[in-house]
Parts: sequence; C-alpha cells; structure tokens
Amino acid sequence: MKIVASLTTIGFLNVAVNRVAMPDEESEAEEQSEEPEDETAALEAKIEELQNELQYAKAETANARQRGQRDRTEAIKFGAAGLASRIIPAIDALEKALTNQNGENQAISDGVEMTLNSLKNALESEGITILKTTGQIFDPTQMEAIATVPVKEGQESGLVLEELESGYLLHDRVLRPAKVIVTSE
Repeated sequence: MKIVASLTTIGFLNVAVNRVAMPDEESEAEEQSEEPEDETAALEAKIEELQNELQYAKAETANARQRGQRDRTEAIKFGAAGLASRIIPAIDALEKALTNQNGENQAISDGVEMTLNSLKNALESEGITILKTTGQIFDPTQMEAIATVPVKEGQESGLVLEELESGYLLHDRVLRPAKVIVTSE
C-alpha cells in the first residue's frame, strides 16, 4: 500500500491531501514521479547551458568594447598619417628648392623657407618627427640603405655617412624610412 500526496485547490486555498493509492494508481504515480525528475534535470541542464551562453556573450561584449576603444585611440593617435604622407613630398620639394637656389631673388627664398618651416612645425604638432640618421648606426627598421661605401681606417662598419632623403616617424611608427649611404666592410 502506498500513500499518495497531492495538492488540491479549493476556492483560493491550496490544500495538501494524503490518501492511499489504488493499485493501478501506484504505477501511474511512479511514472509521473519519474517524469518530473527527468524534466527537472533537463530544465536544470538547459538553465546551465543558457547561463554559460550568457557569460560568453558578456565576455564577447566586453572584448568588443575594449577592441573598439583601442581602435578609436589608435585612429586618433595615427590619424595624421595619411595627410603627413602627402605633405612630406612637398617638404622635400621645398628643401630641394632652397638647396638649388641661385641667390638672385632673396624674397622668394625667404618665402620658401618660411613655408617649409611652417609645414615642419605643423607636422611636429601632430607628433611627426624627422629621423636623425647621419653619424648614427644603420637601423634597418627606420632606414633604407641606397648605397654602401667601403670602411675607411678608423671608421665603424654600418655607420650612416650621408642622408639622401629624410625619414619620418609618427609617434613610434615609421611613415617613411630615411634613404642613406652606409659604410660596410
């Protein structure tokens, strides 16, 4: 004989009733009691799965937010690179004009020099610096060797003798490598 507990609603009250189960009710009660345990386990597994998915989604959202912030910071920091790479050839042309002046018209030379200085100051204000290479040890990450010259007595191998074209850095990135002549053995 098995006692079956059931919940009965009378009006607005929930009442627990204990009664003796009939033989055919016992097998039904056993089947019903097994189903909720299986159903409960399935629901608990589903809850755990959804909690894991939620945790992964939160982590992915946090990573995307950090990636976006890093991209914005780099865009601000290196945003001047495009404009600078278009202005640098103009600076080179102005420097060549000053180098090749014949001294006939000082006013034009002064104007070119003022324009050149203005452009260089504008680049410096954006974090762009000119590489200092002459007399330095050759650095292949910042310089491009156009020619090599045999080492003279008392000279060090790998030393930059002459700069043919200036190199430029934007913060820590090379915008344009310096073109140099280097000593070699």
